[in-house]
Amino acid sequence: MSTFIIIGGGIGGLTTAIALQRAGLNAVVYESANEIRPLGAGLGLAGNAIKAFASIGIDKEIIGAGKEMRRMYGKDHRGKVISFTNSELISSQLGVIHNFTIHRADLHEVLLSLLQPGTLMLGKTLQSFMQDEKEVKAKFQDGSEVSADYLLACDGIHSAVRKQLVPGSLPRYAGYTCWRAVIDDLPSDFDWDEMSETWGPGKRFGIVPLTRNRVYWFATLNAGAQDQRLKAFTTKDLLSEFGDFHHPIQEILKRTRDEQLIWGDIIDLQPMNRFAFDRVLLMGDAAHATTPNMGQGACMAIEDAATLAKTLLKYEPLEAFSRFERHRLPRTTWIVDQSWKFGKLAQWENRMGIAVRNSLLRLIPPSVVTRQLKSLYNVKFDC
Repeated sequence: MSTFIIIGGGIGGLTTAIALQRAGLNAVVYESANEIRPLGAGLGLAGNAIKAFASIGIDKEIIGAGKEMRRMYGKDHRGKVISFTNSELISSQLGVIHNFTIHRADLHEVLLSLLQPGTLMLGKTLQSFMQDEKEVKAKFQDGSEVSADYLLACDGIHSAVRKQLVPGSLPRYAGYTCWRAVIDDLPSDFDWDEMSETWGPGKRFGIVPLTRNRVYWFATLNAGAQDQRLKAFTTKDLLSEFGDFHHPIQEILKRTRDEQLIWGDIIDLQPMNRFAFDRVLLMGDAAHATTPNMGQGACMAIEDAATLAKTLLKYEPLEAFSRFERHRLPRTTWIVDQSWKFGKLAQWENRMGIAVRNSLLRLIPPSVVTRQLKSLYNVKFDC
């Protein structure tokens, strides 16, 4: 039986390990952290991710830990509706949950519980790897080494594996920075069934309800890369930036403590033309990191896991890697490109252009939105 080293214990790495293990393969995860402490606060998963979890056989466990949303609104900063999606209706039409939210810590907890005991190694930061015609050997910073038949790189946008294989493939800055937080102190009139994203000039604010009376929010702002002034922002500073945004945005910021803030620039990877490198395969953000504008970053990693597992059931690993690459490249490239463009559109600053943009978006009929989502969710995991 083939053996697989999986570098990275995030959502993609853990899901890949579970998918391979359920396919009867030997997969062990090596994670650099000494303990699993998920960052990023909340997460939205679309129907294609739910379909991928179902393909692996773990959708019920995941769904049980999260929340299905009923409505999704796009608004301008005054609260006027730009777009509306009836998530409940679309879920019934497409036969899969359309809009699902979950705290990253809750998702990690479920995935860890589904992993075979003894197959997660913590405190293992990859230093380098070597491969030949027979095996792959990974060397870690603690001096230990491990060998296996194949290596799967699930170590994120700053992937050490990718840096060794493609040194010139570096993250690119999208032009806007982001703050995030999860809070459980909400106004009494808060709508727990509504997910929303509000667009102002050069800035956005998203509200994502979670389970257990928690809400994940995010705020973006056009800025230069790694702006240390913005890194030091407090909730008071954010209130100044978003003070003219509609209710309940100001209330949410007022109820957020400074120590709850998570800050980071929005980055992605310019699409690559190769994922498979002999016995090594790039997956998830290590292969095709995308901006979060379409909510598809984690979804693509989960799709990768389901696709690879199904393909390995039919083909020897080297052939499976090649087929995976040919199958996944067009879809992930399209997602990265569309999300990049969508982010640029959403971050417009020119007020006249914004008025035209919002007016045009209001004219899009629900049937077009449903058709677009159906195309997105029509994913196949067989290569």
